[in-house]
Amino acid sequence: MTEANDSEQKRIEIEWNGPYHVDGEIPLVRKTQIVSEYGEPIAWQTEETLKDAGHYELCRCGHSKDKPFCDCSHLEVDFDGTETAASEPTAERRVRLAGGENIIVRRDYSICADSGYCGLRNTNIDKLLADTADTQVRLQVMAMVEHCPSGSYTYAVEEDGPEIEPDLPKQVAVVTEITSDGPIEGPLWVTGGISIKRSDGQLLETRNRVTLCCCGNSKNKPFCDGTHRDGH
Repeated sequence: MTEANDSEQKRIEIEWNGPYHVDGEIPLVRKTQIVSEYGEPIAWQTEETLKDAGHYELCRCGHSKDKPFCDCSHLEVDFDGTETAASEPTAERRVRLAGGENIIVRRDYSICADSGYCGLRNTNIDKLLADTADTQVRLQVMAMVEHCPSGSYTYAVEEDGPEIEPDLPKQVAVVTEITSDGPIEGPLWVTGGISIKRSDGQLLETRNRVTLCCCGNSKNKPFCDGTHRDGH
C-alpha cells in the first residue's frame, strides 16, 4: 500500500453531534504527562494500548460511562457538537515570535490547548528565544515545541525553510494530565498526519499533531481549547 493510500485508509470522521469514528487500523493508546518536581509538564509516557486496530468510536460529549469509547450518552444529554474551529490552513494564522537565532518559532494561537509544555516556572519559549545563540537553549526550545501536542508551536531552522516536525506514529492517544489536584482527563491526541473529516463532510487540514476535544465543552470544536481544566 502506498503512503497516500495508507493515509486515506487511516481516518477519523466526526458524527453530527455524535462521536469520533476511527477507521483504518489506527492504534489507540493511553499517554500520561511526565512532570517535574514542580508540576511542570516536560515529556510524555505511553502507558498501555487500549485497542490495536479495527473500527472504534470515541466519546466526544464527555458523558460516556465507557470512556474513551462512546456509549451513546450524547443522545441523552442533548450534546451540541457543532464544529466552530477555523478551517483555513494553520500556516495562514501562524505568527512569528520575536527573537531566535538559528531558529524561527511560529505559533498558531487558535489551536492552543494550554497543555503547558511551552513554559517552566521561571521561563518560557518567548523568553528563551532571546538566548538561542546558545545551542543548549536552542535545543530546549526545540524540545518544548516538539512536546506541544496541539502543534500550536512550530519551528524552522532557516528563514524560508520547512517547518520541522517530530517523527510521531499514526495513532490516537487518550491523554492523562497531571495537575496539583491529581490526574485529569485531557484531550484526544491524534498524531502522524491522520485525515479528519468534519460532520459536514469538509476535510480538516491534515497535520502531524492535533488535539481533539473529548469533554464536550471546547469553544473551538473539534479542537481542544483547555476547557477541561476548568475547576482544576
